[in-house]
Amino acid sequence: MQLAAPAFNTRAPAASLGSLLLLGAAVLAAHLLVLQEAAVILDTGAPPITRPFITRMMPAAPAVPKPAPVKRVARAPKPPAPAAPPAATPVVEIQPETPVPAADSSPSTDSAAALAPQPAASAPAVDASAPQPMPPAAEAPQQQPVNVPGSLRLNYKIHGEISKLTYHASGELLWLHDGKTYDARLEVGAFLLGSRVQTSSGRITPEGLAPTRFGDKVRSEVAAHFERDKGKITFSANTPDVALQPGAQDQLSIFIQLASMIAGDPARYPKGATLEMQAVGAREAEIWRFAVGDEERLQLPAGEQVALRLTRVSEKTFDVTVEVWLAPALGYLPVRIRLTQNNGDFIEQQLRSSETP
Repeated sequence: MQLAAPAFNTRAPAASLGSLLLLGAAVLAAHLLVLQEAAVILDTGAPPITRPFITRMMPAAPAVPKPAPVKRVARAPKPPAPAAPPAATPVVEIQPETPVPAADSSPSTDSAAALAPQPAASAPAVDASAPQPMPPAAEAPQQQPVNVPGSLRLNYKIHGEISKLTYHASGELLWLHDGKTYDARLEVGAFLLGSRVQTSSGRITPEGLAPTRFGDKVRSEVAAHFERDKGKITFSANTPDVALQPGAQDQLSIFIQLASMIAGDPARYPKGATLEMQAVGAREAEIWRFAVGDEERLQLPAGEQVALRLTRVSEKTFDVTVEVWLAPALGYLPVRIRLTQNNGDFIEQQLRSSETP
């Protein structure tokens, strides 16, 4: 089925055309009326006001020439300034009480001289070529005098107490030296208790005794070795090594060393003075410090003896209290020794006799 396109009517009725013509005529008449009224309003009958047209001549501003375009010219890179040579560090020898020579104050272009520190203006100028006074030589430390006692055999009567059980024993200290080397041996024995032997050997030096080996034997021996070239003490019991301190002694030689020091200058050790040194045992080392006490008059199995009492100052709770009495008549060798433990157990030895070996 074919659809027909709608037809538009282009022919208007006559009445409509007439109305449009009338409307257009009315609009045209209205425009004409408005134009006429405008003309009446503008035309007032007065002559037109005419004013002269005044013109002023303004001086033209001088023409500013347009700057010429700047041409950028590539410049060659500026060569770097030569680096100043590093200032040499002056080697200054400091001498006590010697004024420092003043540096030359004349201007210099050398950067090293410019950077060098300038002395104070008040410092007097000193001719560097003149011989300078030498500093006084340091005084060598004064050596402590010692007097090692001669060879001697000392016999002791011993008694003690262990867990409130009293016992008696005998002991002997054999002290031998030839002025260069020494040997010391202390043996303590008791019936049914066996014996204990301590030995010390070493050299005789201007400072006194210098041990090289210390042994302590009950059933088997354990020992300490003074390795002075290595600065240490080693132990056969496989305990840790210990640093060797100057003047170190073992627990036997320490009594002979005390005698040597006090015999060298008794006035040097008044009451209250202290002597301190490293005391080396068979398994360890510690510091023993002795305080000088009074001279006492002792009644011993060997007879009456005047002796100087020294007491070890305890540093720790469980330190063994060591008391020793040194007799001037025997070169300050010990005539009585007492060792007391923290629990009250003790051992004491008193001189019974002495003889030259």
